[in-house]
Amino acid sequence: MSGHGFHVHGPHDHEVEHAAHSNDEFSSKIAVMTAIMATVGALLGYEGGATQNEAAMHKNSAAIKKTEASDRWSYYQAKSGKQNLAELAMIIPGSDVEKYKSEVARYKTEKEQIKKEAEALEQQVVELEKSSEAALHQHHRWAQAMTAVQIAISLAAIALLTKKKWLEYASYAVATAGLGIAALAWMHI
Repeated sequence: MSGHGFHVHGPHDHEVEHAAHSNDEFSSKIAVMTAIMATVGALLGYEGGATQNEAAMHKNSAAIKKTEASDRWSYYQAKSGKQNLAELAMIIPGSDVEKYKSEVARYKTEKEQIKKEAEALEQQVVELEKSSEAALHQHHRWAQAMTAVQIAISLAAIALLTKKKWLEYASYAVATAGLGIAALAWMHI
C-alpha cells in the first residue's frame, strides 16, 4: 500500500517484480518477454482501434452518399412528374404546344443530368461500403493478433508461476502466431 491508495497485484505481478531483482535467468527472461509482448499488444490494440474507426467512417460516408443519391432520385421523379404534366398539356385543345414541347425537352435534358448524378452517388456508396468491409476485416485481424498476444502474456505468467519450460515455449509460440496474424493485417490479407 502506498500513500496514494490501495494497489492490488496479482500473483504473477509479484513474481515479475521479484524476478527483476533476482538472478534467476528463467524468471528474468519471462519478465522481459512479458514486457515486450505487452508493448506489442498495445501497438496491435492501437491499430485495431484505428481500423475500426476507419471502417465506421467509411460506413458513415456511405450512408450520407446513399441519402444524397435518394435525394437526387426524388428530384428525378419530380422532374418526371413535371414532364408528364407538360406532355399532357400538349394534348389539351387550345394549349401552346410549342411551349410545352420545349418544356418536355428541357425536363428530359435535366433528368439525364440528375440521373447521372444519382448513379455516380450510388457508385460512391458501393465503393465506400467495400472500403468499410475491407477496413473491418483488417480490424478483425488486428484484434485476433492482439488476442493471441494477450494469451501469450497469460501463458508467460503461468510459466513464471509454475517454472514450467514448456509453458514458456507455448507462450513464445502463441506470441509468434499473433505476430503472424499481425503481419496478415498489415498486408491487408
